[in-house]
Amino acid sequence: MKRIVFGTSVQGASHIRSGVECQDSSKKIICDDGTIIMAVADGHGSKSCPFSKTGSSIAVNSFCKIMSEYVKSFSDSPEYLLTFLNREGDTKVAQQIDSEWKSRVEKVHRNNKRDIPVNEDGEQDKPAVYSQYGTTLLGLVLAKNFLFALQIGDGDIVFVSEDSVVPVINGDKILGVETHSLSKINAWKKAITVARRMDFEEKKPFMFLMSTDGFANSYKNEEEFHKTCSEYLDMINQHGVKAINENLKDWLSETSSLGCGDDITVLIAYFDDEIKQNDSEVNDNGKEEVNRIT
Repeated sequence: MKRIVFGTSVQGASHIRSGVECQDSSKKIICDDGTIIMAVADGHGSKSCPFSKTGSSIAVNSFCKIMSEYVKSFSDSPEYLLTFLNREGDTKVAQQIDSEWKSRVEKVHRNNKRDIPVNEDGEQDKPAVYSQYGTTLLGLVLAKNFLFALQIGDGDIVFVSEDSVVPVINGDKILGVETHSLSKINAWKKAITVARRMDFEEKKPFMFLMSTDGFANSYKNEEEFHKTCSEYLDMINQHGVKAINENLKDWLSETSSLGCGDDITVLIAYFDDEIKQNDSEVNDNGKEEVNRIT
């Protein structure tokens, strides 16, 4: 089944009014064997997290790097990769992603010659550094016959078919505006993962939609959010990927303006047997979408 991955980020209406840049980041990789790796992250954007945009960028890059290395190392035995992710996804894999993120944060912080706080013992206070880059992370791997999803913090990953909208992973909801964060020590312990077989040769079109929490929070309830996800699939089926992609930024900006006012990032992996020639150009004219880290 043919597939296209596309999406965008928009600055939230409230952030536009207050002059705060979009804190979201996203990244996708299409591997040589066709495996899709995609990630979105939502920087916290609070006064205590002045570099959370950088933190979210580092998060999506870290997930894609670690997972692409796994796909490559298990290229001769993808079945073993599913077994490994099932067993080690929320432990070893989550730890590696957590460690990669923190290592990159330290490097960026030092390269930019930013102050490193000192704790009561006179030692470098690394947790205080991490907190300045606070971010959530959603990651998804779509291999030939299985999927792997990881979540730290809020946001949504849903599977959308003509018949239903089903969460791929059920996040750990926290009351209020609080959320789990990669900036916390042992953040990997809050990771929720799913690894399971998936038939990607379905006869009817379907898609995976990954979004930061600004999308779902702009609707009054989950039912309205899922209805919108279904409508996106219907529009893609009817008008094609290119038309939807060209209008996506405007639609999401309107959603933020009429909804919660937060930044919104949506990343979609669309599957169909018949994809138009001009739609295939939407894959960003390349296999990898790179996020720059400043």
